[in-house]
Amino acid sequence: MRILDRLQPLALLVMRLVLGAVIVTHGYHKVFGGLHHHVQLVTSLGLPSWMAYLSAFTEFFGGLLVLLGLFTRAACFAICINLSVAIAKVHLHNGLTGNGGYEFPLALAALAFGLIFLGAGPIAFDHIRAPGGSAKSK
Repeated sequence: MRILDRLQPLALLVMRLVLGAVIVTHGYHKVFGGLHHHVQLVTSLGLPSWMAYLSAFTEFFGGLLVLLGLFTRAACFAICINLSVAIAKVHLHNGLTGNGGYEFPLALAALAFGLIFLGAGPIAFDHIRAPGGSAKSK
């Protein structure tokens, strides 16, 4: 249906807003108040402590970029990696569903993965900063 094709920019906006809001919220608690705890958690998983900082700032600032639709593909790539590590190191042993399962981070990773390939859409700062002032349709 042609009407659905015309609504694709709205779908991309909704995807961005949902992913960005959830990721920023998770990152906010780590960056502003829980960073020490997050560092402890990450090192207890056998990862270097610098990855905790990278993870927290990826979530907070990457989520902000996704919300704005600015450098969306790069931010979503970082978020997708961050969520993949979280799934592998924290959630996988709990199974898909249930307490601590990986269904929610998997759904967020799927949103990020889709936005890597689809981009932010025309309702985004990426569209404005593209060469010529507007993104070209592909």
